[in-house]
Amino acid sequence: MTKKRAECPTCLRAASACICHWIRPVDSRTALLILQHPMETMNAKNSARLLHLCLPGSTLAVGETFDSLDERLSGPRRPVLLYPDTPGDRSLGIPAPPPYRPEEAEQVLLVVLDATWRKSRKMLYLNPALQALPRLALHDVPASHYLIRKAHAPGQLSTLEATAYALARLEGDPSRFAPLIDAFDGFVGQQQMLAAQRGQPGLAQVS
Repeated sequence: MTKKRAECPTCLRAASACICHWIRPVDSRTALLILQHPMETMNAKNSARLLHLCLPGSTLAVGETFDSLDERLSGPRRPVLLYPDTPGDRSLGIPAPPPYRPEEAEQVLLVVLDATWRKSRKMLYLNPALQALPRLALHDVPASHYLIRKAHAPGQLSTLEATAYALARLEGDPSRFAPLIDAFDGFVGQQQMLAAQRGQPGLAQVS
């Protein structure tokens, strides 16, 4: 019988690769809903779980489609999707999103898709409720620290980085969310070390 590996109940990783020591709790006035594609749940290089653990009160849901999404988005806060408005969306039959209007952070539910670029577009296509949301697009952000995965296009960020910069913009307080980037740097360094120990490449292609 194969012995089951010890697993951390918090970060859900093997105990030998636990990332809990990188958790940096940050209080956010903005509510956060992370929608994670199932293919990302077992990816050691994925940053969404660490993001979720660093932001008390955030919600992480796994799926490609979400039956209860309308209910999740119908609360007192105004949902805003962290996603660029790309011309290619129209070719998929995705309508133009309503305009984004800045609001007080306490009134916003930031919705984040955790997936590769291709899978995130599919999630958007399969969930009409997401198509109806105004979008917050990031511009003029620092270069990504995501040295363990290769971006699909220049300027792309990890889920954790993009969310940290979006929250900093929504709340007008970059210093509040700097610990998230520090946590991410530690996480990336750990993954590089583990990959080196196993004789594996430190960089994976993201399609």
